[in-house]
Amino acid sequence: MKYLVTELLHTINKAWYESGMICMQMTDKMEIRFPVEKNTKLLRATNEERNNIEIICNGTGLHWPALDEDLSVIGIIEGRYGN
Repeated sequence: MKYLVTELLHTINKAWYESGMICMQMTDKMEIRFPVEKNTKLLRATNEERNNIEIICNGTGLHWPALDEDLSVIGIIEGRYGN
């Protein structure tokens, strides 16, 4: 798989759901959070579904299997949270 340089500079090693927020820890230990209200699928999901997050594509993306939802780390940084 090919990646843009900027994608590889912004990778995550941990992701979780906490108090209405999707949280990510970057490989440099910085944390990024966004409210589930920014994404329709996450807003309608159960807490269990929200917390079932897989880190995909060598840390450049997030996947929620039960919701069939994928978000890129770069997209989140840029303010693109899906539907």
